[in-house]
Order: sequence, then C-alpha cells, then structure tokens
Amino acid sequence: MEALIYHYCRALKVISVILLVIMVALVFGNVVLRYAFNFGITVAEELSRWLFVWLTFFASIAALRERQHLGTDFLIARLGRRGKLICLLIAQALMLWICWLLFSGSLRQTLLNWNVTAPSSDLSVAWFYGSGVVFGISAAAVLLEQMIHLLRGDIPSEPMVAEEKL
Repeated sequence: MEALIYHYCRALKVISVILLVIMVALVFGNVVLRYAFNFGITVAEELSRWLFVWLTFFASIAALRERQHLGTDFLIARLGRRGKLICLLIAQALMLWICWLLFSGSLRQTLLNWNVTAPSSDLSVAWFYGSGVVFGISAAAVLLEQMIHLLRGDIPSEPMVAEEKL
C-alpha cells in the first residue's frame, strides 16, 4: 500500500504541474487577448478557476503525504514520546473525520449537480465538486497509512515535531 500511495502522490505532482501550466496559459492568453485585441475567451476564466481548485486539492494530497502542511508544535515539543504519539494519533483521527465530512459533502454536491451545466463551458458542475470527493478518499488513504505506521511504532520522534531552521 505504501508503494501505491507513493506512486499515486508522484503522479499527482506531475498532474499538478500540468494543470498549473494549462492554467497559466489560459489566464495569460486571456490577458493578452483582452489588452491587445479587446477580446477574451469566456471559457478560459471558468476553466482556470476549476483547474485551480483541482490543483489545490492534488497538491494538498502530496503535501499531506510528505508532512509539509503548516502546524504549531509549541505544546507537542514539550511532551515525551508517548504524549507526542497520542497527540499525533488524535490529530490524525480528527483529520480522518474532516476527510469524511469533506467527502460526504462533496459527494452530495456532485450528485446534486450532475445535470447542472456551467454557464460558459457547458460542462457538468459535478466535475468541480468531484475534486472534494477525490481529495477526501486520497487524504484518508494517506492518513490511514500514516496511522498504521504510528500504531506499529515505525515513526521516530523527530518527524513528530518540526525542526527549527533559522
């Protein structure tokens, strides 16, 4: 499972770069068209917004896997190994609950908006809300993998607290 999640996150990074390039091309091209020719592509604004949402969720999954999200550890740093493990387990359980909330809410919105089309692209709005479904499932898988390592005792004390870099 660990190798599968690793390769999945690598693929998400590549997809994120591709989405970013497409998004930049759409926005930049639209700006040039508006200023140079007083003409713009309406669908470019909508698609770039949707790509930004997907990009954000994909990059968040990869960042979660690499423990790159921001956090505070002024209390955790003062605890012993057992206290750190308990706090990390509680935090991951809460994050799993939030993943469930995001997944269930996004799934409802996706199903509700399946036949609703976006104003300029005529694409189903379900594609927009589907990003939350993908994130909820993917983030839960990453968190479950991390919880399994935590419960088996595979995590040393150092990754539980961020190192201070000055």
